[in-house]
Amino acid sequence: MGKAVSDQVEAYLGSVGRWEKELRELARIAREAGLTEEIKWKQPCYTYKGKNIVILGALKDYCLMSFFKGVLLKDPKGLLISLTENVQAERLIRVECMDDIKVIEKDIMAYIQEAIAIEEAGDKVPMKDTCDYNIPKELQEIFNQNQAFMAAFYMLSPGRQRGYLLHYSSAKKSQTRSNRIKKSMERIYMGKGLNDCICGLSKRMPRCDGSHKAIDK
Repeated sequence: MGKAVSDQVEAYLGSVGRWEKELRELARIAREAGLTEEIKWKQPCYTYKGKNIVILGALKDYCLMSFFKGVLLKDPKGLLISLTENVQAERLIRVECMDDIKVIEKDIMAYIQEAIAIEEAGDKVPMKDTCDYNIPKELQEIFNQNQAFMAAFYMLSPGRQRGYLLHYSSAKKSQTRSNRIKKSMERIYMGKGLNDCICGLSKRMPRCDGSHKAIDK
């Protein structure tokens, strides 16, 4: 038996535009799998006994169902993809039309059931420690020249350090990496993460919600 429809999710689906039909179908499957429906991070999220299982989303070229611990799913048909190479846990199913869902509906249901079993078993995704991330040579060079900056960087929380390391390393060109490091130095001296608020106006502290844009005008 499917779970009840959330009014908040219904409002989201009614306003999403292009991908409404596809997302409604994915929502139906999640409910019929016995998941509880709610809004988290402004997206329809589906939980089991309070544990996050999947979340729906819409991008320009496709909509998606993302499994929070997708990396632990067996995925024999290769349906799951990683949004970027740096995503450790989540894996998503990409949908471009209703026909995509019809072809794999049974697979989606099976993946959800497997994800529930993973939560029941208490399985955890093995996450990389900060020390497992490479220090870009451009960052190491600045550390060698500026001990105060190096100290400020290592005073950040491990999560904030990882955020910066991923941001720097994702740039293909050395000059771009150097520019990113220099641009973020003030933030790091302030003890702020890559996406933390530094203007003091955010209503989602410590995260930035874009309130600084009012200052720029």
